[in-house]
Amino acid sequence: MKRKIIPYNPKLTALARDLRNNSTKAEIIVWQKLKRKLMYGYDFHRQKPIDNYILDFFCYELMLGIEVDGYSHEFLEVYNKDVVKENKMNEIGITILRFSDFQVLKDTENVIRAIEFYIVEYEKHTPNPSQEGS
Repeated sequence: MKRKIIPYNPKLTALARDLRNNSTKAEIIVWQKLKRKLMYGYDFHRQKPIDNYILDFFCYELMLGIEVDGYSHEFLEVYNKDVVKENKMNEIGITILRFSDFQVLKDTENVIRAIEFYIVEYEKHTPNPSQEGS
């Protein structure tokens, strides 16, 4: 199966690097669970430029983006930008799971469970390549 090429704006790579080097506490907590293929063997990247946006976390195999939103996302202007960003990701074929900093900091276990649930459901509905055509 040929991998779909996902467009990105190369001008965002320096900003993505800065964001990786200045992660929030909530982002660090989530990253500890996703890095080094700890989440069911899936490879996640953090602060990944896609189109004209940067996703906090992204897994190509799952076409899954995870966003961890700070308090600024409660403001209407930032919320509206989030909606536009999420719609664009959906157009590309990427599903977004969104959590607030508060959720991650106060209820980490359930945030991780929600990600695991998504993966388990994804695997149930995705044919195993070794079983295709048999």
